[in-house]
Amino acid sequence: MTSTVVNGGISFWYADDGLPAAREPLPGDATADVVIVGGGYTGLWTAYYLKKAAPFLRITVLEQKFCGYGASGRNGGWLYNGIAGRDRYAKLYGRDAAVRLQKAMNDTVAEVVRVAAEEGIDADIVRGGVLEVARTPAQLARLRAFHEQELSYGEKDRELYGARETAERIRVADAVGSAWTPHGARVHPVKLVKGLAAAVEALGVTVHESTPVTEIRAGHAVTPYGTVRASYVLRCTEGFTASLKGQRRTWLPMNSSMVATEPLSEEQWAAIGWAGRETLGDMAHAYMYAQRTADGRIALGGRGVPYRFGSRTDNDGRTQRETVEALRGILVDFFPALAGVRIAHAWSGVLGVPRDWCASVTLDRATGLGWAGGYVGSGVATANLAGRTLCDLVQQDSGQAGATDLTGLPWVGHRVRKWEPEPLRWLGVHGMYATYRSADRRERVSHSMAPSRLARLADRVAGRH
Repeated sequence: MTSTVVNGGISFWYADDGLPAAREPLPGDATADVVIVGGGYTGLWTAYYLKKAAPFLRITVLEQKFCGYGASGRNGGWLYNGIAGRDRYAKLYGRDAAVRLQKAMNDTVAEVVRVAAEEGIDADIVRGGVLEVARTPAQLARLRAFHEQELSYGEKDRELYGARETAERIRVADAVGSAWTPHGARVHPVKLVKGLAAAVEALGVTVHESTPVTEIRAGHAVTPYGTVRASYVLRCTEGFTASLKGQRRTWLPMNSSMVATEPLSEEQWAAIGWAGRETLGDMAHAYMYAQRTADGRIALGGRGVPYRFGSRTDNDGRTQRETVEALRGILVDFFPALAGVRIAHAWSGVLGVPRDWCASVTLDRATGLGWAGGYVGSGVATANLAGRTLCDLVQQDSGQAGATDLTGLPWVGHRVRKWEPEPLRWLGVHGMYATYRSADRRERVSHSMAPSRLARLADRVAGRH
């Protein structure tokens, strides 16, 4: 049932809430105290907190399309406490440093909810937490290990469920257990980014759209319409970083795809459960993620075709037919009662993946160049923490404030080597995800508690461990 699917058009979230009114492009050369490249969550949160902390700052945001065109307007709406690279940071800087990072992420979920309420942003937020299910013995072993690991990082308010307790929350076929954390919320991504952009402008930040930045260098953000000169130039481009001069191999633009069903009937929801509106994930190596939307649909995502040769990005979210069919297959596999439900919308977007899979925030004090990102799909909340951290780093560097708890977190200043040149990175990424899918298939048929060795091989190739 994919023949009538609306494919692309940025995302379902824009089809639901409408495209934003266009903002003017940069009219020519300009100056500012801070110029932010990228009008997604990271750039907008950075502008928001900087302008709140120092209202006198002249801040300009430059966006190549419109605010929220990238991952901020296409994601699964998971506002949760996951952060890419935490375990590596524990190895590099010690367990206590990683615990502080995790606590900051736990607090970030509440911070986003707080600001949305304070600014009058109605983003369909429901704090139902995050439920991650296991459907095979090997997934259950991973789930239990994951649960214990999260407890060791200080998250004492999470819960572990068996098959019966899981079914009481949501009836996923073959679910043998699950873990739940309260540090998560469902959100409408586009309503959040639109509201945040409006709040930033109301504070006096200048936002120029339809203004692609082609080059970033110390004190300069170069566009076809002119150059903005500023003491601080902050790169907040996530999956689109590869399009900038000299950044082709910095972060890999990983593709993630989603589908949204038609609205379900009351009878269909009764068959599934999901009354708590938790965000839903699983413990597969090639994992899925889903939410119950405010208008009664299921929005569900997964990797699909993970990477385009040469770090290319998609055209307005259009998704391959085979990917749509695969995501529909996941939906029906999880919820057999929905075999007849129509897929109404499909779309794709890119997320930024560093070579070591670690999110980071950096400000180079010698050049005034800063950047944040590499969220590996966990950016809805992480972008807020990154924005607050960039704000504190700029304030510290400019002498307006001292060091803070955020500037001392272990992801600050972290740098990593570049990705391999083509065709090595294309072969590596596609081989990695083919291996993960093979590992999932083997675990489904083996009924063994032991994880597939294929997955460990893929992790080593990817540099994830």
